[in-house]
Amino acid sequence: MSTVAQNHINIEAELQAAIGANTLHLHYQPKADLQSGQIVGMEALLRWQHPTHGLIPPTVFIPVAENSELIVRLGDWVIQQVCADIVNWLAVGLKPPSVAINISPVQLQDPGLTSRLSHMLQAQNLISDQISLEITENVLMYRSENIDKAFSDFKQKGYLLALDDFGTGYSALSYLKHFPFDYVKIDKSFIKEIPHNPDDVSITKAVIAMAHSLGIKVIAEGVETEAQCKFLSDNMCDQIQGHFFSRPINAEQMQALLKDRPVLDKHLLRMGKPDRTLLLVDDEPNILNALKRLLRKDDYRILIANSGQEGLEILERNQVDVIISDQRMPLMTGVEFLRNAKKSYPETVRIILSGYTELQYITDAINEGAIYKFLTKPWDDELIRANIREAFHYKEMEDENRRLTLQVQTTNQELISANKQLAEMLKQKQKQISRDELSLSIVREVLQYVPMPIIAVDDEDMVVFMNSSAEKVIPASRIELGCQIEHLIPEAGSGMREFSEGLWFPVEVYGQPFDAQWKNMGEQSKPSGKIVMLIDHRC
Repeated sequence: MSTVAQNHINIEAELQAAIGANTLHLHYQPKADLQSGQIVGMEALLRWQHPTHGLIPPTVFIPVAENSELIVRLGDWVIQQVCADIVNWLAVGLKPPSVAINISPVQLQDPGLTSRLSHMLQAQNLISDQISLEITENVLMYRSENIDKAFSDFKQKGYLLALDDFGTGYSALSYLKHFPFDYVKIDKSFIKEIPHNPDDVSITKAVIAMAHSLGIKVIAEGVETEAQCKFLSDNMCDQIQGHFFSRPINAEQMQALLKDRPVLDKHLLRMGKPDRTLLLVDDEPNILNALKRLLRKDDYRILIANSGQEGLEILERNQVDVIISDQRMPLMTGVEFLRNAKKSYPETVRIILSGYTELQYITDAINEGAIYKFLTKPWDDELIRANIREAFHYKEMEDENRRLTLQVQTTNQELISANKQLAEMLKQKQKQISRDELSLSIVREVLQYVPMPIIAVDDEDMVVFMNSSAEKVIPASRIELGCQIEHLIPEAGSGMREFSEGLWFPVEVYGQPFDAQWKNMGEQSKPSGKIVMLIDHRC
């Protein structure tokens, strides 16, 4: 235990020195949109290059920083460095997307965080849209007045909020219901084994559906393969982040990436129309070559495999529409291969091409849906081409139905998101109205104690307020809110037209001489109109 404690002290002391010693640096990992395929955000990731021990992972030094509250200094350094990098990208003519910064529980407890963040942005002439904040799920376990206020302040100032690592902590729907998150990030532990692991598939689909029903967008972390990306795209995920699109890179490399403007392949986009891809699987190379020559004229993207296992590996890396497989192959028969393909890639159209008619075996596979058609060798060229065209037509009809469904779901999601924003705006407006009403009540009460007759009129000179001093000099029978000021004090109405603002002019109020002047409202507040003040001429 003493060794652990000593290591803790060493890390804390050296990390404190590292903040000013140029051994800390940031990497950025971009996020790609699954509708446009473009970079729509990036996450800032802290790295510590120790002069002796080399690269120290954040999992080692971040807990130490949080336990010593050094995380506040560390967090401020990250914010300042992110701001500096954004300014550098803007200076070369780039328009970087929002940069996400991770916020720890200790930082959220700091009441000065919001004001310091705003000050650092203002110092670099940046706005809140250029920064987003990622908060890990376990932060919500430490909910307090400071944390609730921090969330409220973040949203009021226009920062986007993301719930990071969703599903790894004490997940609760109440987190999404009671906190103003704009994004949910599905943890990479759920993405790693999709689309093969049915449990992870179910959890991922459920999180996406749940978040969208609340008007929250979804980002998937740790996306490393095309199959994962395609699954997420087909199931309405909004963005991906992971090595499949880009590894974390330094600021200079990110600048080059933003200049190149990379995009995801169109077949990976939510409503994109993919190329026609055909996978041929046969253990005889001459059969594969003959089929390739025959089908090349039909403008397919053709992939080949010499075994069922190789075919599954190709399916894991590529989006395939139609599969044609031989039946008799070593280690794995065609039917076994297509059964596995159906299990992991049910949207493919699967065809057996064989010279052997193992009737019962193949009939069972057709009946259970593993095989779309059974074709025999040797084949008729035109007949096999026609069957393949029919298979692609069937697949494209299914894809079109899915695309239409996704389009409807996307529109519904956008409507839910818009309704959420409108509800938030209405909530803020109602708060503002409540504050204005309270302020108005206070002002009215203060004016009642002013020993000078005061009358307020609107832009059309209609009386909207009189204090108690004014009510004493005007007969009760003549007091009528909503009437014109000329009805109460004729000389006041004409004087407001003849005399400039702030100048005194004489009026007579029911036999008593007064001096009057008027002031415009609205210079320091929202209300408009005029205030008329009276001073007893005898004073």
